[in-house]
Amino acid sequence: MNDALYHDALMALAKDRTHAAALPPGTGVTVDNPLCGDRVTLDGKLENGIARDLRHKVRGCALCQASAAALARVLDGKPAATAIAEAQVAVESVLAGGPAPAPWDAFAPVARHKSRHDCVKLPFSAVKSLFSGT
Repeated sequence: MNDALYHDALMALAKDRTHAAALPPGTGVTVDNPLCGDRVTLDGKLENGIARDLRHKVRGCALCQASAAALARVLDGKPAATAIAEAQVAVESVLAGGPAPAPWDAFAPVARHKSRHDCVKLPFSAVKSLFSGT
């Protein structure tokens, strides 16, 4: 894995527009990181426990954008509770300097930058608020 913080794999995630969308005002949930100014809005629905139609809008750094894109990618069409828990374990592992499966392995260089961990974790706050109770 590349040691540069903003390496090609991470930037490819940040640029992934698959689940990115201009969301109408008042839809989904919005979470902010007041320390850095990142803001994530996430929308989607649960159908019989399955995450569907996930869309995100991120105003923030490439790390937050990449995390939101990765999270939407791994959750959409899967059982929400299980997929969120698995993604959370993977992110915590990679941010602690351990191994993680793709796409979370792209965040390996962030482990050395503790002040940037919240950027990666912010989309998780959004998805947990969106699907509270999962």
